[in-house]
Amino acid sequence: MKRVQIHTLTKDQKNNIILVMLVLLIFFAMTILSPRAFLRPANLKGMAVQFPEFGILSFGMMIAMISGGIDLSLVGIANLSSIVAAVVMLQMGDSVFSIVLGILASLFIGALCGVFNGFLIGYLKIPAMLVTLCGLQLYSGLGLAITKGPALTGLPESYGEIANGAIIGGIPNTVLIFLVVAVAVAYLMRSTVYGSHVSFMGTNEVASKYSGINNLKVTMYTYIISGLMGSIGGILISSHYNSAKSDYGKSYTLLTLLIVVLGGTDPSGGKGNILGVSLAVIVLQMISSAFNILRVNSFVKTFVWGLILIGVMLVSRVIDTREKQERNAK
Repeated sequence: MKRVQIHTLTKDQKNNIILVMLVLLIFFAMTILSPRAFLRPANLKGMAVQFPEFGILSFGMMIAMISGGIDLSLVGIANLSSIVAAVVMLQMGDSVFSIVLGILASLFIGALCGVFNGFLIGYLKIPAMLVTLCGLQLYSGLGLAITKGPALTGLPESYGEIANGAIIGGIPNTVLIFLVVAVAVAYLMRSTVYGSHVSFMGTNEVASKYSGINNLKVTMYTYIISGLMGSIGGILISSHYNSAKSDYGKSYTLLTLLIVVLGGTDPSGGKGNILGVSLAVIVLQMISSAFNILRVNSFVKTFVWGLILIGVMLVSRVIDTREKQERNAK
């Protein structure tokens, strides 16, 4: 049986191994520091309900970043689309049909926001960071205008079961939804023409254009898919609280950025893998849960997220530079 040599592993494989080790390290550390609080069923269920929310948003961020762009508007899209869904359900009454119609309306709004972002970025050539940062404010503002401030409550009880219920073997619905979306995104990025085109465009936009790839079309698809990820995340968030509000998940923008970079996605574009991002989601959820159990101040938590993000990017840059030097030396 052949042994796997460390130097023969790809960068993604090394990164995934490190993330698995981090998951195990955090788990064993918390079982020693606070076993009753960390391992109690309520805490484990809380983590299982919460991580798919920002996990699915992270998939949208990953796809945008692979394309060479970024999507900072995801939380705004999530809240606006869930508010529209809530308005539809409140108007239609408590029925399965109203829930289905609300979800479809949410997905439509997410895709529409993606079209708007993609048009400004791909056609008008406005930098993605500016477009999506302004988009975050725009979509949040539209949501606030609809709700007039307070949360929209009184949604159908069955809608709340999407995030808070469990159908198969006691596994939370949110986990199953997360897995389905993860598999779908993995297939999209690894086994479709779009996946190869978006990676090529993210690596070298000029070369992509001259090779015959329609960069505008790829950019539009990218932000539409990202918008759909935002609306799915918004459905889970609003279902979790069984209400919709314009400022839910305010911390998720920084969190999704951190997850995507920690998961091995290249901030410059062209590279990223769904397994790494999924593992990073679990790592960050476990750290967040540990912070809550240890009663770490929320301001300190935000500082730590930013510090980790900068640290990961610095380490990634050093590794990339070293690998380039080694290739040039050969």
